[in-house]
Order: sequence, then C-alpha cells, then structure tokens
Amino acid sequence: MPTRHADVAAVSAWISDATMAPSMHNAQPWRFRYAPAMNVLDLRMDTTRSMPRADPSDRGMHISCGAALFNLRVAAAHAGWSARVRLLPDPADPALAATVVFTEYDGTDPLSMLYPAIVRRHSSREPFTDESVPDALLEGLSGAARSESASMTVLNDWQLDAVLDVVEEARQDESLSPGVRDEIAGWTGAGAKDSAGIPGYAFGPKRRDGRAPVRDFAAGRPDPGRESAVFEQSPCLTVLGTSADRPQDWLLAGQALERVLLQATLDGLSTSLNSQAVESAELRWLLRDPHAPAASAFPQMLLRLGYGPRVPRTPRRAVSDVLDIERQTPP
Repeated sequence: MPTRHADVAAVSAWISDATMAPSMHNAQPWRFRYAPAMNVLDLRMDTTRSMPRADPSDRGMHISCGAALFNLRVAAAHAGWSARVRLLPDPADPALAATVVFTEYDGTDPLSMLYPAIVRRHSSREPFTDESVPDALLEGLSGAARSESASMTVLNDWQLDAVLDVVEEARQDESLSPGVRDEIAGWTGAGAKDSAGIPGYAFGPKRRDGRAPVRDFAAGRPDPGRESAVFEQSPCLTVLGTSADRPQDWLLAGQALERVLLQATLDGLSTSLNSQAVESAELRWLLRDPHAPAASAFPQMLLRLGYGPRVPRTPRRAVSDVLDIERQTPP
C-alpha cells in the first residue's frame, strides 16, 4: 500500500498551532513551505525578522523556530500523524532550520497529551503568588526538558541571588545601549506591527517592589496609565541549558523550552521567559554553574514559574502569511 500523504488542510491546521509558540519579542521569525507531492515540510528562519543588536548570532531565532517545530510535532501527533524531523539538513542553506516528513501513526503518541496546552500557554508579565511550586511538578518539568536533549535546573537560594545580579546587569547594559532600545521599540508597544510584536496590553504592570526578573518593555518610554504592582520576593526561577552551543543545540533548546512550557501549562502554572540575561555572550557565561552536569553547560533561557492570573494572548500572523504550498506543475 502506498504511504498516504498529509493533505494541505491538515498541514495548514498544524502550522496554525505551530505559530502559537513563543518567540523573542513575539517577532515570529519562521516560514513554512509544504510540498504535498513529496510530503515534505520545510521550516525556514525568516531572517527579515532578525534582531542584529540583541540577537547577533541568531541564537534566539533558532530557539523560537525550535519552539514552533515542537508545537508542530504535538499538533501532528494529536491528529494521528508522526513527524520525522531533520535539523539543519543542508549545510549550504543555514536558514533551513528543519525538514519534516509526516507519516500516519498507529497508536497514541504521548506528545498528543500536550495539545490542549498550545492555545492556553501565554507568557505572563504579571506578579505571581507566594505559593511554592511543588517539587514533583518541577521534577516533571526537568524530565520534559531531558526528553528533548536539554536540561532544566531549578535555582536554589544562592544561585537565585547570583542570577538576579546578572539580570540586573543586563538591564543596566540595555539602558545604556540606544541601538538595543531602538530595536526593542520596533517590536513592542506602538512598534508592534503586522500581527507580531508585543502590544502594550501585554507589558504587565511596572514593578514597584519584589525581585522577579520581568523585563520592562516600556523602560525609558512614556507609558501613561500603566499600573504598578508588587512582584515575588523569592521567585521560582529555572535555567534551561544544553550540553553544547551550536545552531543545532539552539533548535533542541527551543523544542525543550516549548515542551516544558506546555507541560507547565497543563500543570496549572503560569510561565514567564526572560531572554535579557542570555542575549549577551558575556552575561550568559556568568549564568553557567561550574558544578552543574555537562547537560546544562550552556544556558539558553531563564524561566519563571508560579501561580498567577490569566493573561491575554499576543497576536499571531495568519497562516497564509507564513505558509507557502508548492504547487505541482502539469506534465
């Protein structure tokens, strides 16, 4: 029997789910191209959405595309299909992040259990409560990261102090860099455009007190009417890391990140990402724990976990804007 190919309508639905992934400043730096005759989907990095100041190596872009790739895998699994993935398949084409071939799956893929969380997951910049995240949930999230060839380290008290110092240094460096501030302004608030970027309603309140590392996207710009709030004094922070620091590892980190976020959402947790401290190569080095296992040698993202209010979703580009269908030419 010939292998059945995934039809365009199904793939379009999976791409819609893929685009719900988080991305740096919600830039959504991905494009897809599906060839129905070959049953092959290409995931490309959209370099027109790069951030040369904050992300000069495109590490963040790789992580974003990895997160979208994971959502795609989950959506396909939910529909009864398996996604066979090749990362960076063409050395001569580094913008080609992955190729995916779909095959029907006989059975239940465990990934499908994460599907309900795709539309429920939102990054929160709101204060969380003082309720502790149970150790059992944190262990489960660490296991989710490991299953995607990454690691998640929960910071203890002395590690928390050190990491918060790095975050503060990153904030000060950003405040002294007009180029970085201009780049951020181009993707946030009034600069948010074409169903991308972070609109003002998603900034969250200004931090009046507390130590939670929440990036203030309105810093240095007028923001009338925005409220202030007290954030956590002892936030639950984790560092997502990989054993190496190549483009392939960044794609793996993105998939691990999204798996952790989806599982956390199913666990009833609110989540917040902080890339500020990992955008500088020098500060990323300071986040490394010399006593940590090799699997977490290279920090890729700082995560904040806890219990907070529901927050609205940020906009997403239409599937028609990010998906091209390869049309067959008549013989």
